[in-house]
Amino acid sequence: MDADALVQAIASSADRQAFARLFDHFAPRVKGLLMRGGTPPDLAEELAQETLMTVWRKAALFDPAKAGASTWIATIARNLRIDHARREKRSRQSQVFDLLEEEDGPEQPDEVLSGSERDARVRVALKGLSKEQYRVVELAFLEGFSHQDVANKLSIPLGTVKSRLRLAMAHLRRHLEDLR
Repeated sequence: MDADALVQAIASSADRQAFARLFDHFAPRVKGLLMRGGTPPDLAEELAQETLMTVWRKAALFDPAKAGASTWIATIARNLRIDHARREKRSRQSQVFDLLEEEDGPEQPDEVLSGSERDARVRVALKGLSKEQYRVVELAFLEGFSHQDVANKLSIPLGTVKSRLRLAMAHLRRHLEDLR
C-alpha cells in the first residue's frame, strides 16, 4: 500500500475508496499508538477517528517532500492528543475554582479580581499545601483521578486520601476566602 499516493488521491479528487483503504490501514495503528502513550482505549478510538477525519479534510496540506504519510498521520494524532489533554487540564482547573466558590449570587464587578490575579492567588495558596496534600489535589482535581485511583497510585489508604483532600480544601478556602 502506498499511503502517500492514497493521501494525494484524497487531496486531488476526494477519492472515497482511497480514504477507505487509508482508514482501514491506519485507524487501528493510530489507536494502538495512542494507547501505548497512555491514552484510554475509548478516547484513543475517538482520537484515531478524529485523526483520520482530519486527514480527509486536510489532505491537500500533505507534502510528501517533508514527511511520509504515516509520519504526517502520526503527527496529527499526537497533536490531537495534546490538544485534548490541554482542554481537560483547563476543565479540571476550573473545577477547583468551582469548589472554592459559594453560590451567594452574582459577583459585583468591583469585587472581582482579574483572572490572572485570581490564578496567581490560587497558585500561591496551592504552594502553601504540604507536598502530600498538593499531590492528592493534583491527582484528584487537575488530572481527574478518582479518590480510589489516587489511593492506588500513591499506595496509601483511601481514608488518607480523603483526609488530605479535606485538609487541603480547608487550607485553600482559608487563603482564598476573599475571592468568594
